[in-house]
Amino acid sequence: MDATKSGRVRVTREVFEGIEAVRQSGLTNMLDRPTVARLAGEMGYEESARWIQRHRDLYARAIFHGFEVREDGEEE
Repeated sequence: MDATKSGRVRVTREVFEGIEAVRQSGLTNMLDRPTVARLAGEMGYEESARWIQRHRDLYARAIFHGFEVREDGEEE
């Protein structure tokens, strides 16, 4: 999972869906990374929570440049 030439960060659909669920909930500012990770876990998106915790730099980049969903079968 890395950044593309456009600056977007490539993630799996599962990771993206968890982050998007938190965003749509409106429960926190998306810049509050620890809270986003906690909420993702509480909402049942454990993979998203782990990704956010492990990839602090990529998460920050994605907040400003966007996410790109990596389709099944694509290399990381």
